[in-house]
Amino acid sequence: MVGRVVKIISNQFEVLYENEAIKCVAMGKIRLQKQIVVGDFVEFEKFDSQYGIQKILPRTNEMIRPMIANVDQAMIIMSAVEPDFSCQLIDRLCILVNHANIKPIIVVTKLDKCDKDLVRVNRYIDDYRKSGYKIICATKGVKNLELIELFKDKITVLTGQSGAGKSTLINTYNTDFEIHTQPISKALGRGKHTTRHTQLFKVCDGYVADTPGFSSLDFEFMNVTEVEAAVSDFNGHRDNCKFRDCKHHNEPNCAIKEGVEAKTVSKIRYINYIDVLKIVMNKKEKY
Repeated sequence: MVGRVVKIISNQFEVLYENEAIKCVAMGKIRLQKQIVVGDFVEFEKFDSQYGIQKILPRTNEMIRPMIANVDQAMIIMSAVEPDFSCQLIDRLCILVNHANIKPIIVVTKLDKCDKDLVRVNRYIDDYRKSGYKIICATKGVKNLELIELFKDKITVLTGQSGAGKSTLINTYNTDFEIHTQPISKALGRGKHTTRHTQLFKVCDGYVADTPGFSSLDFEFMNVTEVEAAVSDFNGHRDNCKFRDCKHHNEPNCAIKEGVEAKTVSKIRYINYIDVLKIVMNKKEKY
């Protein structure tokens, strides 16, 4: 039998097979191979009174943080306030998502709570739209028809800053269950982590992964070339650089830097790219 892993808690795996959730364990030979993650398609069999996963099928893509496979799109949930809107976080997440060959979609929440910073946040939103990013503004408790269509027949991962409203968003589109939400920690200025494990939920004729919050982004597994290739804003420009391996940093005759000056490439995205580039260039080799 072949099914998709929709939930993992400890060493128990919930596999969706013909609309039925079947609890499975990993057989010995699987435990010696790669780790099973949510989203994996697996072959499993029944042994006496339990089901055992025998094989992990090839993945179309995978993400390391959050750990999930075979994803169609990633919705980066970013709040306008509480916590504050962060282009740096969006751009870093977009690099990780693009690197995993997954389409990023930016969903902005809490615009109704944004007063004095509304002009600034809208300026950022316009900048992303000008660069070709899909941006959707979501209102708490209100179903967005565009989001409903995006969820349909897709596996979607929700990621972004903790406290931005990922769990609230899922609750809005599927009222059959309640994911616990907590207020923003005033001491830290960020949300308290309310999701404890990665799980796929049925939402609008598709599946959505609500993933545990995280406080850091890991670029340790990426090299300079991969980081540069993961910035979609550079598409259509990078081929015009003088050097084929241009990092768009200190090199002369760089089409990306010229695009920033000409305002055909987002200055915000370029600055955030340079920050990630420096992180990757300065990382220590692991032996």
